Amino acid sequence: MPECQTSAVAVFDDSLTRYNFGPGHPMSPLRVDLTMRLADELGLFSGPGALQRVDAPVADDDLVGTVHLVRLMNAVREAGHGGAGDERLGIGTEDNPIFDRMHEAGAHVVGATVEACRQVWQGDAGHAASIAGGLHHAMPDRISGFCVYNDVAVGIQWLLDHGAERVAYVDVDAHHGDGVERIFWDDPRVLTISLHETGQVLFPGTGFPADTGGRQAEGSAANVALPPGTGDAGWLRAFHAVVPPLLEEFRPDVLVSQHGCDSHVEDPLTHLSLSVDGQRAAHAAVHQLAHDHAGGRWVAVGGGGYELVGVVPRTWTHLLSEVAGRPLPSDLDVPTRWLDHVQQRLGLDGPKRMTDGGRTDYRPWSEGYDPEQWLDAAVHEARLAVFPLHGLDPMP
Repeated sequence: MPECQTSAVAVFDDSLTRYNFGPGHPMSPLRVDLTMRLADELGLFSGPGALQRVDAPVADDDLVGTVHLVRLMNAVREAGHGGAGDERLGIGTEDNPIFDRMHEAGAHVVGATVEACRQVWQGDAGHAASIAGGLHHAMPDRISGFCVYNDVAVGIQWLLDHGAERVAYVDVDAHHGDGVERIFWDDPRVLTISLHETGQVLFPGTGFPADTGGRQAEGSAANVALPPGTGDAGWLRAFHAVVPPLLEEFRPDVLVSQHGCDSHVEDPLTHLSLSVDGQRAAHAAVHQLAHDHAGGRWVAVGGGGYELVGVVPRTWTHLLSEVAGRPLPSDLDVPTRWLDHVQQRLGLDGPKRMTDGGRTDYRPWSEGYDPEQWLDAAVHEARLAVFPLHGLDPMP
């Protein structure tokens, strides 16, 4: 793993936890709060090479409006100030209930991710994290899948507007990164790669290998639709069979990655079977690819993840340590003070170690594939669909 020679930042302030759909909703802000507390207890924000915390600005309407329609922003603002929702726009649905000042909260997440992009693009930091970001389902004209505004898409658009010629987006959330893909569907400057549980069984029901971008941007989208039950070895095999060759050919100016951790076996909303160790290996792989193919310029955002105590804080703390260039050993004990806080706050016993004991070895694609296995068939189909559009040979 490369040692970062430039500073790294985490764009975060406590008020980002006001992005809150209310009690009982899976997208609890506790997951972000507990992550930052755990990272702090493990020393990521102190000492030599520490991750620097940067406050998150609130994006103004002009910035949010580079991706989202004014009528959506107006409707979200009105709903968050006592007005009625509009289910046609996704406002006030079961997935996306109205909460106080939801426009301001959504714009704050956008501001955090754009600031992370600015830090990296303008050279203030080599890597930057926006752990509250990753709201990849929001569309220009509607809220979707717990996502008010698409902070990732606004951040990518900001990079393009400020001189980036090619931006690669890698999404490892269990759900398809449909909003980001759709927003840049016709833009050949943006390559979106999504590895997700197949839309045959999981929201949003999209993201199949044949979806490879618009007519003027063929090959700008790549989708690996994974079978339910995919674990560490299969997931890593799929990732390395598809992502590195595409990034090597595309040669992005900057790599933006979304690290939803709902691929974990204990996540209540999905059906993949990764461990924290597999997710940690994914973070490390993305970090390496940023150095190999994007000059080290890396923006990492959060995303999904709904096991609030045992999974999200550990996985995202590993991500933050990777962004800092100080990857934590997997076998660390979880700090007692953090465990005491979880017990006092939630009455729950937290995990004792930063590992699940998962194995992260996998069989490389170059050793051949078995078309009778669902995973291998899915990877092969993705390679067949998109590799020739980049001049790559889809065969092992």
